[in-house]
Amino acid sequence: MKVKVISVLEDNYMYLVIEENTKEAVAVDAAVPKRLLEIVRKEGVALKAILTTHHHWDHARGNEELAKVYPELQVYGADERIGALTHKVTHNEELKFGDINVRCLFTPCHTSGHVCYFMWEENSPDAPAVFSGDTLFIGGCGKFFEGTAEQMYRNLTEILGALPKDTKVFCGHEYTVRNLKFALKVEPENEIVKKKLAWAKLRDDEDLPTVPSTLQEEFHYNPFLRVSEESVQKFTGKTDPVDVLRALRTEKDNFKKPKERLTPQAMLAFEWGLFSPFMEKK
Repeated sequence: MKVKVISVLEDNYMYLVIEENTKEAVAVDAAVPKRLLEIVRKEGVALKAILTTHHHWDHARGNEELAKVYPELQVYGADERIGALTHKVTHNEELKFGDINVRCLFTPCHTSGHVCYFMWEENSPDAPAVFSGDTLFIGGCGKFFEGTAEQMYRNLTEILGALPKDTKVFCGHEYTVRNLKFALKVEPENEIVKKKLAWAKLRDDEDLPTVPSTLQEEFHYNPFLRVSEESVQKFTGKTDPVDVLRALRTEKDNFKKPKERLTPQAMLAFEWGLFSPFMEKK
């Protein structure tokens, strides 16, 4: 199982997962079809399916165009708002593409129909992978646009947090530096946060991706996975894990606000793609 990390738009990631024996591939969050098709041709693979984490334009915009190019293309997701959807998945549903196994993990909160995709190969020495969309980021988590802190807590602890600790985390955006700056504010004495932030800044300076991390690493520096730690609870002034998570998200939403901010309506317009025709990365 080979994962191609594809940087698109301002800070998005889409992925091409290649089954190396059959040269068949599945895409995750195909936002920029032209770029994906370039990679498909370069790799010499057959695109069989798209796995969409959620309906926002910067994750699902390319589905319709790709479905025209590949009439037999299967498009998976858990939200009717996903374009060209052919298969609506359910929690813990398992899919198979050659030797690649996929478990669909329903993680509503950022959107009400968000899904993460856990992938592995039988009898492979390689670590499994989770494509976490806008639920879990390196050093952070997604905004609660259509859900609650209770939902995100379950997503991070009972669903994603229960995966094997060596699972590689491939998230939907390159937010690592800003996330870790916030993590350092939460835990200023956390040496692992300091080291990871320094590493991420170097990667950013060289225009290189910070994905993947591993789930085990995230538990050391991601404050949203550390809500039971005394240092994180002290920062929020809360002790109940859900209350801690809710307070963290509020603090993160207000962290280093620009002096001139868009209105909430304009911010949602960007999130939902109303300005999308002008934002494709060349």
